[in-house]
Amino acid sequence: MSQTLATTFDPKQLARPELLKLTPYQSARRIGGRGDIWINANESPFNNSDLDKVNRYPECQPPELINAYSNYSGVKASNIIASRGADEAIELLIRTFCVPGVDSIACFGATYGMYAISAATFNVAVTTLSLTDDYQLPQAWPTQIGAAKIVFICNPNNPTGTVISKENIEQAIQAAPKAIVVVDEAYIEFCPEYSVADLLSTYPNLVVLRTLSKAFALAGARCGFMLANDAIIDLVMLVIAPYPVPLPVSELATKALSAQGLNTMQTQVASLIEQGQRLSAALSSFGATVLPANGNYVLAKFDDVASVAERLREAGIVARAYKDPRLADAIRFSFTNEPQTNAIIALFDSSAA
Repeated sequence: MSQTLATTFDPKQLARPELLKLTPYQSARRIGGRGDIWINANESPFNNSDLDKVNRYPECQPPELINAYSNYSGVKASNIIASRGADEAIELLIRTFCVPGVDSIACFGATYGMYAISAATFNVAVTTLSLTDDYQLPQAWPTQIGAAKIVFICNPNNPTGTVISKENIEQAIQAAPKAIVVVDEAYIEFCPEYSVADLLSTYPNLVVLRTLSKAFALAGARCGFMLANDAIIDLVMLVIAPYPVPLPVSELATKALSAQGLNTMQTQVASLIEQGQRLSAALSSFGATVLPANGNYVLAKFDDVASVAERLREAGIVARAYKDPRLADAIRFSFTNEPQTNAIIALFDSSAA
């Protein structure tokens, strides 16, 4: 199957036709040049900050950042795009491949809401199929998505925290050979054994999304990555903004991906997992139905969710509730540090008493 995909899948056949004739905007940094006096970008010559070169436009794809993420992910630098969080990568894919008012995407709920919202803002239809009772892909989904050009699979899934096995993800990639299968791995640092990034060279219709917002503690910096084969990367680069990665973000992200930064991330991930296990146990003891947690959060279902929500509000604890009918009795708890976890556990201990 993978050999057939490799020889028959051509993302140009999925791309918006007008993009194939588009000449991308040539920013000053893309054109480049050599010299000591740079007057080609209408920049100010004055740097009023302690941050070097902040008065100049950054590189579209900062080499230091791309190489750092390549070293971390094991994916070739040429197969990586840095973006303003994974959210921008979702939009870039939809803008590149979906014709407004004509094409559609597919996703599996309950899941991250931005797949559908991003599609809707571009007038792209959404086919939302439900995950099974044990939060796996439905059996006959390939026959139910119609001509969807992009299929989004969140793994680990947000907000349920559940995972689909790598074997089943690979089967899903094979089952949709005419679509782009996007695996959103925003939380993969909490269960790296489920990553499918190593399958990129095997399946040309696979795209993997990553972010530094979760495990790397850089949510405020807005830095994400799209991992894909050369043909998809080339097409997406036609529509990307001239300067999607601000200089301060690039420097923060590159530092986070250094040896010291990776050690910090791994230490903090281990701590969050430990605190999450304590929280999950406390919620279970309280009587909640707690789903297996594979990200930095746990979804718990309560018999009287309104009472629990009110108790959290009174204690000044802000957790996440949902309007989706399938999650009407659920609250999602992000993992946090030990003192805050202690406070949450104490609240549920006192409630049970």
